[in-house]
Parts: sequence; structure tokens; C-alpha cells
Amino acid sequence: LMGYQFTCPDMIGGGEYGSFIGRDKLDEELVVRSAQCSALMPMMQFSVAPWRVLSKEHFALVKATVNIRKKYTPYIMQLAKAAAQTGEPIARSMEYVFPNQGFSEVSGQFMLGDKYLVAPVAEKGGKKTIMLPKGTWKGDDGKTIIGPRKIEQVIPLNRLPVFERIK
Repeated sequence: LMGYQFTCPDMIGGGEYGSFIGRDKLDEELVVRSAQCSALMPMMQFSVAPWRVLSKEHFALVKATVNIRKKYTPYIMQLAKAAAQTGEPIARSMEYVFPNQGFSEVSGQFMLGDKYLVAPVAEKGGKKTIMLPKGTWKGDDGKTIIGPRKIEQVIPLNRLPVFERIK
């Protein structure tokens, strides 16, 4: 743990406007994935207006990602209020929520509070390995999965994998 409950990921698209000069070199897929990585963190911020640098298709995907954040904002705010009282982080490592269950080396996924497992894709191409802990989980795709389970799949660009812990 970092000892600071209000983590803030880097700005979506990189930290400086100059990164977007010469847009022909801009990897729009990675900008969308960057937005997805930030969507369920305590804070989400853009380094440039996405409608200025992205194609209509990729901008629509970023906009959909912002709408995902809106859906979870009440829960994030609930966690922020609790964090102010307890110091407990909003975005939590897997090991923190599931101690001594083999998650100390798992990266690329995190828990939003104790309720949601978030597994954003951070690499081009969409290939992702997701480690679900013991319990019953409902995926953003509507499927119920019993863990523990290792899921390996290619995640389409329009999806941010989120699993709700049911029990």
C-alpha cells in the first residue's frame, strides 16, 4: 500500500499537450485503453480534449468509458467518504482485499472497494488474463462466474472488464 487513499493515475493520453502534435502517430486504441484504465480510479482526468485528437469512432469509445464512470460514481463517492474517515484506499490491490490467497504478484487488475474487480487492458491488442478470487462474481457481460478462476481472453476495445462480487 502507498499510504495515500486518493490515488490519481496519469492523465489520459499522456501528461502534455505536445504529445498530440503529429496526430498521425497517435495510437488511438491506447488512448481508449488509457481512459478505461482510469475510469474506475478515484480520479479521471484528460490531458487534452479527446474530441480534438481522436476519430469519431474512438471518441465514442472514450465517451462510453466516461459513462461507465458515471455509473460507478455514487459508489466511488461512498468509498471516498469512508477513506476520509478510515484511511482505507479506494482502489485496492488484490492482495489487500484477498490476503494470503496468492494475489501478491497479480497486477493489471484491482478492486474498487471490496465490491468490484476491475481488469482494464493496458496493452495493444486486447489480450488479458484475469484472476478471479474465490466466490461468485457477475461480469459486466452479465455472466455469473464461480471463482477461483483464471480467465484468458481478448477483450474488445469497447469493453472494460468489471466483475461484481456477489458472495
